[in-house]
Amino acid sequence: MTPRTIDQSEAAAEQRVHELDLELDAEAMATVGNLFRAANAIRVHAEERLLTRRNIAWTDWVVLWVVWLWGEMETREVAAEAGIAKTTLSGVVERLVQAGWMDRRTHPHDGRRRLVRLTARGHTLMSELVPRINELEVEATAALSASQSRNLSSYLRAVTRRIGV
Repeated sequence: MTPRTIDQSEAAAEQRVHELDLELDAEAMATVGNLFRAANAIRVHAEERLLTRRNIAWTDWVVLWVVWLWGEMETREVAAEAGIAKTTLSGVVERLVQAGWMDRRTHPHDGRRRLVRLTARGHTLMSELVPRINELEVEATAALSASQSRNLSSYLRAVTRRIGV
């Protein structure tokens, strides 16, 4: 099966909305739909071109990024920053610990809490991955001028802030 194009999806949505005989904001629907499609396309592209070869899933990458960015953190903070459930994080952390890229320890003041951090191998991995991911980001945004890219980034921040994430 060939995936539907963005234009086909928007036309189908417009037709369905018309059939409902409701006054919906088609532009908002298209914007959010295209945002989802773009994010998903970038995720799939990064996995296919880079991450899968290293046995890293997108969620693993996001967790590595968060911990690389902020340093040692409590697992609940990592889950919140990564936008994933704490139960999902448990499996991700287990994989990353097994791979030698991350370690975890008990919080020194509360034995119920766990801290995670990158290992030396994890830092080495990130020094290799961050530039490669950025190459994919550059490729993904190559159709945009610098001004368009800045504007899109600003617009996406506004959407994210509006919904409180």
